[in-house]
Amino acid sequence: MISEQDLTAARTAWGDALVAISKAYEEGGIESARALAVTVIDTAYGYNLGPVLFKPTLSGGEKTFRTTKEGCLSYFVGHDADYPQDGGFGIKGWREVRSETAASFIDGNTGIWMGWMFFTDKDGNTIKVDKTFGYSKDADGAVRIVLHHSSLPFEG
Repeated sequence: MISEQDLTAARTAWGDALVAISKAYEEGGIESARALAVTVIDTAYGYNLGPVLFKPTLSGGEKTFRTTKEGCLSYFVGHDADYPQDGGFGIKGWREVRSETAASFIDGNTGIWMGWMFFTDKDGNTIKVDKTFGYSKDADGAVRIVLHHSSLPFEG
């Protein structure tokens, strides 16, 4: 069974990994960031279970949805000719990621979390993003992201 604590731990680990990818880029360049991002994706996401339903914040057009590991990697680190619009969300100098829960839903080995995430960069600038993560606990007991939807808040 998946628990609220599992959802919190997975979300926190995801945020910490995003910060680590940013720092790896600053310290070792794109290859360092890419290597870490591959490890993070293999650990956090359920691409080993099937397609992940991933809609990144800053994506659009024909490549809006990233159901493959390659598409996910490009979103986080950019530098991929197959995704020329990707600027690398994970290499933007992030220093802190925190979340605020709107609601969550748990049923057996599946959990869904929805809320806001706040990303602070090295200059102290913070952006707020609407997020939904769907998680599945795999056969080994690892909690994997199988749904990741992200968008900028509506401003009407």
